[in-house]
Amino acid sequence: MTTAAPTSTDDRDVPSSALVLIAANLVPLVGVLAFQWTVFAIVLLYWCENVVVGAFNVLKILFAQPQSIATNFGKLFLIPFFTVHYGMFTLVHGIFVLFLFGPRTGAGPSLDAFLLAIRQAGIWYGVLAVALSHGYSFVVNYLGSGEFRRASPQQLITQPYARVVVLHLTIMAGGFATMALGAPMAALLVLIVLKTAIDYRAHLSERRKLGAAATA
Repeated sequence: MTTAAPTSTDDRDVPSSALVLIAANLVPLVGVLAFQWTVFAIVLLYWCENVVVGAFNVLKILFAQPQSIATNFGKLFLIPFFTVHYGMFTLVHGIFVLFLFGPRTGAGPSLDAFLLAIRQAGIWYGVLAVALSHGYSFVVNYLGSGEFRRASPQQLITQPYARVVVLHLTIMAGGFATMALGAPMAALLVLIVLKTAIDYRAHLSERRKLGAAATA
């Protein structure tokens, strides 16, 4: 009986999805250097990535362990639970981003407010790059390498939180520090590099956990 090739878990053997992730993280770098992106634009883009992560995590739960009838039945509860819980978590975080870093418009938080902020910040292509990066990883790693066959939905509903909390506490702290320094370009670049490094390590950690499960 043949088995699928294992997903790389060695940091020295970088998966292609990690390279795509780094490429997507270079978009804010271009934004700062070529289009004078502000702290708000960068932090808002990283918040949008939270939304993308949540959407793909719903797909991961949906496709997880399709061979198990009990697991498939449990998804009827887990997917709505995760959507509401993570959605509220992300919404509160987004409100903080708008009111702490965004321009004072007097408008309350709403879908239109977030879409307007994204459009005015000019970060739509950054959001697209982030979505393509996570989509590539979903197709190549999660589906293509068979991670979905062993991934536990119970594990998946908690997985995004560790990444989001650690990453965005760092980003929020870095954003405030950058604003306190008058948002010099060097500080913005340091913030982008720091986020990319944390993101990269988190991605490799996820590949180790789900890849090991898929090849167990």
